[in-house]
Amino acid sequence: MNRAADATPRDIADPRVAAIVAWFEQFSAADLRLIDRYYATDARFKDPFNDVTGIDAITAVYRHMFETLEQPRFVINDVIVQRDQCFIGWDFEFRLRRLGNTPQTIRGASHLRLDASGLITVHRDYWDAAEELYEKIPLLGSLMRWLRRRASA
Repeated sequence: MNRAADATPRDIADPRVAAIVAWFEQFSAADLRLIDRYYATDARFKDPFNDVTGIDAITAVYRHMFETLEQPRFVINDVIVQRDQCFIGWDFEFRLRRLGNTPQTIRGASHLRLDASGLITVHRDYWDAAEELYEKIPLLGSLMRWLRRRASA
């Protein structure tokens, strides 16, 4: 197992994962044309809002991200690699155009499974939509914080 805190591509022993991390850290709308270099044709992508299969559907998810958010970027914090899979801890930084354009951060992680050629076959994102997003939205945030207090021990 290889764990690289504050990972950079040069710190990650597996060159397949190093390339994926470098791509995500520099990811821009222009890079959508390169998505087939990183995802298998029939890859599955799942996060709290999407569950899609295939490069075209995954591209659409990322395209939507670039269309609705300003300055979205991933900051990779941790990488754990074991054979054909890896776990990547990240901060997703962005600005919401509709909510005052203030900087936002979502902390989460991705579990990736790779095929023999190093392409992503499964990409599953884990992050708390309630805490990381909903609680930051006026009115809805007040309700979510109230619900969290009511549900806590």
